[in-house]
Amino acid sequence: MAYCSDGGCGLFGSGGLIIYNIGDVSVNFRLAELLPVGILGVIGGIFGCMFTLINGRILRFYFALHTNNGPMIKILHVAIVSLISTALMIGLPWLGDCIECPTNIEETCPTTEKSGNFKRFRCPDGHYNDLASLIFDVNNEVVRNLFSVGTTNEFTYKTLFIYMVQSYGLALITYGTPVPSGLFLPIMITGASYGRITGMVMRSLSPGLSELDEGLYAVLGAASFLGGAMRMTVSICVILLELTNNLFLLPLTMLVLLISKSIGDLFNLSVFDQIIHLKGLPFLEEHADDYMKHLKAHDVCSSSLVTLDAVESVRKIVDTLQRTDHNAFPVIVKDEVTQQPIFHGLILRSHLLVLLRGRHFLASVPKDSASDATKSFKSVDFGKPGAGRGMSIRHIRLNPAELEMFLDLRPFTNTSPYTVVDTISLSKAYAVFRGLGLRHLCVIPKIQSGFPIAGILTRHDFIEEHILMKFPHLKRAKWTPLQVHLSAIRKVLDFRNLCKLS
Repeated sequence: MAYCSDGGCGLFGSGGLIIYNIGDVSVNFRLAELLPVGILGVIGGIFGCMFTLINGRILRFYFALHTNNGPMIKILHVAIVSLISTALMIGLPWLGDCIECPTNIEETCPTTEKSGNFKRFRCPDGHYNDLASLIFDVNNEVVRNLFSVGTTNEFTYKTLFIYMVQSYGLALITYGTPVPSGLFLPIMITGASYGRITGMVMRSLSPGLSELDEGLYAVLGAASFLGGAMRMTVSICVILLELTNNLFLLPLTMLVLLISKSIGDLFNLSVFDQIIHLKGLPFLEEHADDYMKHLKAHDVCSSSLVTLDAVESVRKIVDTLQRTDHNAFPVIVKDEVTQQPIFHGLILRSHLLVLLRGRHFLASVPKDSASDATKSFKSVDFGKPGAGRGMSIRHIRLNPAELEMFLDLRPFTNTSPYTVVDTISLSKAYAVFRGLGLRHLCVIPKIQSGFPIAGILTRHDFIEEHILMKFPHLKRAKWTPLQVHLSAIRKVLDFRNLCKLS
């Protein structure tokens, strides 16, 4: 960083991501200051899980409101939220205090133009309204003001508390409205507000003990709320490091993020994971849930299995594509001697559409397995479209004569798909599916006495709602994660007591 600041990086040595530069501030702290830093982490975890809980209920209401009504409701919704935000921005600055302008600054105080950090708003000459300075400024400047170092007593306790409640509440009701809005800066501002309050408390209680600046406490507060709500510890740590350019604050930032994430994970999911669940997206977590150990693969795999013969009639292929929305179909061949069905492989829906569009049909079922159908296609024909929704069965028009013809699927079938036996634990199948990034996992019966394939596991088959719909007795209690952590703590305490007695 010093090399770039001296001009060694050329045009890349200034600006960029370092928006709130506090890199020249020394980070000296005593061991006793780890206690308020840890408390910041606990506060961030509690605020974060509360934000996730309340915002989840608000989003459910928003989704129901927007789904069951027309576009005018969305416009009215945005208008109401805008009126609330405007009313708060106009009314709250009247609660601010008039503070005398500092003398050791280069900026004009009070500000006479629209931009600036010191808004006069009903204050006499030489004074500024601290709450108006926060509310009337853009979010980037607000964060810069809260992160500013060497600005003791720039804001009062009342101002920071009011602004924290306002930004927390507006973030709750604004996120989910049909407008492009984000969460990062509102959460960052809220955390920086109570972080700066913590720094002011430490300065007032023990002026000689606390060596961390109020602005550094604001950075730690922002990290705590981000960690408690979003739970992305490594990403947030890197982002804050790049924004502030202060490497020496990294250990405390990591500590705060670790505590806030741990507290939040005791109660609920992160705000982004919750939105994924609310939208019903088939997202698979890193590890399988514990109840999956008690289930087998055949317990949850799809029962509506649709198969195709190696040489199939065009009519059946078209009917199958029209009746189902499956994206892959098992291909079955018959043993030449025993005439028993054998699982040949898997063919994708998109490949079937390409074959139908190519119209290289057969007039009858060939007697041998040799086929030169692959010469009629190029590999690029089976690639995914660069844009748009791709081809659909509705786009293909076939005449009655073509429907009576046949397609040889063997040259286009994936003869080595990933398979598991039907008795495998669902948790192991989950690990295979997610670890390999599969879309389809074929389930083969352990004892080959009947049909050669038992089913296909897709992403939806591993979703918690799908499994619990089939097995409701496996539903976990609401506070299971917290109970698991508490039981682990009790076991540790019991072990210590046993060691003392012995």
